[in-house]
Amino acid sequence: MYEQVMREARDAMLELLEIARPEAGELVVIGCSSSEIAGGEIGKLSSPELAAAVVNGVLPLLRERNLYLAAQCCEHLNRALIIERAAAKIFGYEIVSVRPRPQAGGSFATAVFESLEQPVAVERIRACAGIDIGSTLIGMHLREVAVPVRLKTKMIGNAPVVAARTRPKLIGGPRAEYD
Repeated sequence: MYEQVMREARDAMLELLEIARPEAGELVVIGCSSSEIAGGEIGKLSSPELAAAVVNGVLPLLRERNLYLAAQCCEHLNRALIIERAAAKIFGYEIVSVRPRPQAGGSFATAVFESLEQPVAVERIRACAGIDIGSTLIGMHLREVAVPVRLKTKMIGNAPVVAARTRPKLIGGPRAEYD
């Protein structure tokens, strides 16, 4: 199942990147329930191996494009995010003191923590796009105008996949011109 999950995660991320077209240096958020991927209920069947498969499927794609991954932790860490220290500095995010574990933060956040060069936790971000694997509710970490992205990849393992991109707010009323 590891190879299948890695391939599905990679495919979903490739689709999102093609549609959302994030600029280098931006944040892409992923919320991921390894329990849901494995066919269990969120938080009840945590799988570090499946979480690692997702990380190995998406992180190389983001690094190739000079994008930062933000991994949403589970509710036990108040949905904090794991990002590179450099991203926290660039965006001015306050670093908080916590290290995720499979049962406190989640297997995915733990796998990301172990895969980043200088991982840190922050409480909130404003990402340009994201993927939600297993209904983890990433919306709170997207910029204000989120637009659903319909991916061909509907499932990763047994978990439903939902994606979004963001766009700038349209302001100015009927006289304004928009790109």
